[in-house]
Amino acid sequence: MSRLARTPDATVASGLGAAAFVQRVAAWRDAFGARQGVRWALYHDAAPEFAAALFGAWHAGKHVVLPGDTRPETLAALRPFVDGFAGELADGLLPDPGVQSQADRLAEVLSWPPLCPRLTTVTLFTSGSTGVPTGLPKRLDQLDCEVRALQGAFGAALSAGTEVLTTVSHQHIYGLLFCVLWPLAAFRRMPAVRFAFHEEIVRTAPSVSPGAVLVSSPAHLRRMPASLDWASARRALRAVFSSGGPLPADAAADAHAHLGRWPIEVYGSSETGGIAWRTASGGNLAWTPLPGVEWRIEGGLLAVRSGHLAQPGWVVGSDRVEAADGGSFVLAGRADRIVKIEEKRVSLTRIEQLLVASPLVEEVRALTVELDIGLRTAVVAVPAPAGAALLTDAGRPALIAALRALLVQALEPIALPRRWCFPAALPCNAQGKTTEAMLREMVRGVLPRVQWLPAEAPGRAAAWLGIDADLAVFDGHFEHAPIVPGVAQLDWVMTLAAQSLEVPPRSAFRQLDALKFQQVIRPGDVVRVDLDWQPERNTLTFKLASDAGQHASGRVVFCAVPGAGDV
Repeated sequence: MSRLARTPDATVASGLGAAAFVQRVAAWRDAFGARQGVRWALYHDAAPEFAAALFGAWHAGKHVVLPGDTRPETLAALRPFVDGFAGELADGLLPDPGVQSQADRLAEVLSWPPLCPRLTTVTLFTSGSTGVPTGLPKRLDQLDCEVRALQGAFGAALSAGTEVLTTVSHQHIYGLLFCVLWPLAAFRRMPAVRFAFHEEIVRTAPSVSPGAVLVSSPAHLRRMPASLDWASARRALRAVFSSGGPLPADAAADAHAHLGRWPIEVYGSSETGGIAWRTASGGNLAWTPLPGVEWRIEGGLLAVRSGHLAQPGWVVGSDRVEAADGGSFVLAGRADRIVKIEEKRVSLTRIEQLLVASPLVEEVRALTVELDIGLRTAVVAVPAPAGAALLTDAGRPALIAALRALLVQALEPIALPRRWCFPAALPCNAQGKTTEAMLREMVRGVLPRVQWLPAEAPGRAAAWLGIDADLAVFDGHFEHAPIVPGVAQLDWVMTLAAQSLEVPPRSAFRQLDALKFQQVIRPGDVVRVDLDWQPERNTLTFKLASDAGQHASGRVVFCAVPGAGDV
């Protein structure tokens, strides 16, 4: 690994050709080397260019920090801890386009000393699935150990030159290893783009030669539309990997039917690195440790030791485990997540277990939320077919009542959820993980239910908004006569415009013109929002109306922003 990105034979993985890729590494090294400061945040969607920037920064003696996304709040929290931004970030450092000839740079790069494995470092962030994302420094020797383990476990079945296709981001540990570092080390082509839709896999896989590897997650593998023609993808794929969370057995079987391969599930975390793998073929539940990973049971919990860890010694996790045949193990669920609510111990795990055992619920996450009355539990539950039918036929109150009836028998009153959310699917980030922040945003219920209408013309969007009584915007407005405050209506307009139109980011807001609130919006109302973006004037015109008449209207004026639409 310490010699990667400066060895021409290895750069087949870039898809650029040896000299071109090495030239990009050299250009990035020049760019980083000309700047003060050691810690640099790097974000780039294209894996080959990301790899060139990463190794260029390392060869310039920089410590690289990988933000998991480009949301303004993520970058604002990161800014005090880095010396600069690079790549596809606002004001990010980029190489000078005027570079030397390829031949000159190739000879120069080949003369560089190898990277020091213990001094070359990168900080990645945990997914946030159990709380706030945490930064974790990783040394090159740790990453090298992981790559060797992956090659030892799976490399024999994958030929050099096999192209990697992916639905996950390389800004996190799973994608970094499977989409960048392992392909570089094993002479496989890195993914040119990250796929968001199944149709892209079906369209791209057949054109890949000598074959493809799909690096994905449960979020994508569990929702594979049967209407697509998967036959050509089945012929092209040599392996399918899944990580980021448990893959249900029926989803694994479905993926096998569509893709012709049983997904290879990889179990681990940002903290521990890869731990074990399995396929669900034949109903298998046992996990096989990756090469070089030792495990044992401590207090019923899985403990591991490997070169993937920052320090030698055993690390005890939060997953319960049971020993199985042949040195493998079976996961038996996470240790209880206990919270204290008004001096009572409440198990979030127990709430989830009770609900998912019901025929009304397919998936569920329990969490805590701070309400006016204090800390309480909340639930985000994906309805099973029976639950979805109840929701459609009898409404939210009926489904909530049915689920509460299950919980009342087993939980103390203080533990009963006070907020409920029933999405069609759990939200996922680029890593394919459901984060606690996403769940909180969903449970907060800031946005109404949205049903988009067909676009009438470019720059215009319209939707029906269902105003549910449990929206957080009604908290304190007002107890006996709840209404949607004007500031919440404006927030809806800005949020929905960003989802549907190429408007500038909120940071470019300038002023409000002709703002009028004609009638209040109450729980149970169904309101139509009409949005009209006029880029030549940097103005968004909006109107909220219902059968009762017009509720609000006005114009949002933005400052001129180059490249507006990158929201």
